[in-house]
Amino acid sequence: MSDDLRIALTFDAEHPDRPRCPPGNAARILETLATRDVTATFFVQGRWAQAYPETARRIGDDGHLVGHHSHYHARMPLLSPDGLAADLEDGRAAILRATGRDPLPWFRCPFGAGHDDPRIADGLEHLGYRDVWWHVELEDWEPHRAGAAIAADAIRGVREHGDGAIVLLHTWPEGTAEGLGTIIDGLRELGGTFVTVDALETLP
Repeated sequence: MSDDLRIALTFDAEHPDRPRCPPGNAARILETLATRDVTATFFVQGRWAQAYPETARRIGDDGHLVGHHSHYHARMPLLSPDGLAADLEDGRAAILRATGRDPLPWFRCPFGAGHDDPRIADGLEHLGYRDVWWHVELEDWEPHRAGAAIAADAIRGVREHGDGAIVLLHTWPEGTAEGLGTIIDGLRELGGTFVTVDALETLP
C-alpha cells in the first residue's frame, strides 16, 4: 500500500426511513469525530437542516465540509429541470441558514439516483454543482448492520481501494455511531489520514 492513504469519510445527513435510528445519533457521530480530531464531509438534506438546526450548525462550526443532499430527498431523475432547480435552490437556502455554510459546489444525489444520468449531470453542472459518488459502500442503512460489521467492512474497503477512498455513511443509523470510533482507529492503524472531499484531486 502507498505511504499516502487519504480517506474521506462522508455522511449523508437526512431524515431516516428505517428502524434503529435513535434520537441524538448525529450528535453522537459529531462528538466521536471531535474527540478523535477527524474532519469529514456532510451532505445535508435541506429539510433535515430545518428540523435539526442546532445539529446542522455544529457540522459547520466543527469545521466539517458542508455539501448539499437535496431539499426533499427525492430521486433526482423523477424531477423536471425546473423541479431540480427549485429543489436545489430551496435546499441550499435551508442549509446555508442552518449551518452558516454554503454547500455549493458539493452535491450528492439521494439514493445515488441520477449520478449516471446525463440529464441530471447537466442540470447539476448548470447550477454550479458537482455530484460526489463513493468508493466504499457499507449499507449502514440496513437495520441488521451492527457497528462491528460496518467498521470491519469500512477498513477492508479502504484497504482494497487505497489512496483517495470516499466512504459512504449516514448520520442516522445506530450502527454507524456504534462503529465510527473503530473505523477511525482502524484506518489510522493502516496509516490513513482523514480529508474532506475538496482535498481530493480526482473524484468518482
